[in-house]
Amino acid sequence: MQADVIVIGAGIVGAACAHALAQAGQQVLVLDAGVGGATGAGMGHLVVMDDNPAELALSRHSLALWRSLVPRMADDCAFSPCGTLWVAADDAEMVAAEEKQQRLGQHGIDCRLLSANQLATAEPALRPGLAGALEVTGDGIVYAPNAARWLLGDGGSNIHIEAAEVVAIEAGHVRLADGTQRRAPQILLANGIHATALCPELPIRPKKGHLLITDRYPGTVHHQLVELGYITSAHHAEGPSVAFNLQPRPTGQLLIGSSRQFDTTDMAVEAPMVAQMLQRALRYIPALGDLNAIRSWTGLRAATPDSLPLLGRHPWREGLWLAVGHEGLGVTTATGTAQLLAELMTGAAPAFDPTPYAAERFTATATA
Repeated sequence: MQADVIVIGAGIVGAACAHALAQAGQQVLVLDAGVGGATGAGMGHLVVMDDNPAELALSRHSLALWRSLVPRMADDCAFSPCGTLWVAADDAEMVAAEEKQQRLGQHGIDCRLLSANQLATAEPALRPGLAGALEVTGDGIVYAPNAARWLLGDGGSNIHIEAAEVVAIEAGHVRLADGTQRRAPQILLANGIHATALCPELPIRPKKGHLLITDRYPGTVHHQLVELGYITSAHHAEGPSVAFNLQPRPTGQLLIGSSRQFDTTDMAVEAPMVAQMLQRALRYIPALGDLNAIRSWTGLRAATPDSLPLLGRHPWREGLWLAVGHEGLGVTTATGTAQLLAELMTGAAPAFDPTPYAAERFTATATA
């Protein structure tokens, strides 16, 4: 195979990029070391986020692309159009819900405010006394490992996959652990938290998270539930933090998150952090304490200083492109990332402005 592009990493971002490049007529060689990453450890949420305009643009485009794929996706991708309820604990958070509704509404995203009574009807398991919620109806969930496999398979003969560990990226080729090389005019780095092993200059740091899943309790919860204070609790904290985030999986299980810890690569499950995470969840759904938890695990998010991914050309390495640093939104934004990279790498006009995601935003800061 004479590859036009080598994609390093077969997680959800690498798979989506390979798929988009194959759809654009490129011959794609995907190299994956099989060491795993956030795709297999995360929640698989498809959620519009609006911490800033660039995040909103990327997640909004991505959700639209996911919805276009859903009719053809395999059943084992476990897509569920469950929507998201951003739960307001008090009147102040209800004001934040109204502001969020205005922001999302300005961009054509379907959402509506629920009163306290409407929230209680929609999700009876939530505790009484909550102020209400914002429902975003177009959000969903997916089982990311199977979605990644489906994307690679859907690329047909334009995608070739090889189990191989890349140990160095050099001009026009990559060097593998067995000493051989693979060549292509363009190379795309999309291996998440492992990116700094090949490009230590990238401003990516690990952010550890815990998740816990229960036994099967179908019908207990119907929507993805996120506390409206999630942004403050999770995204803007510099120390260890937890926030309430719960998904009803199609199996009937409840997936409970989330936690954040910086700059550790210790993958051990930490009982105090799990306890803190569950105590937060119990504030919203007290009956969780009566359910059986069957497994807890950890994963590492690849976080940049401003929580936006690095998308586009590497600032100085010839022929190298970047699709890394998605933190907790790799699944959500995989499709928009892929569309943008495929357009940039083939010389097509980008569907949305790539400037906010360019790696130069950090090199410019460093040299200013």
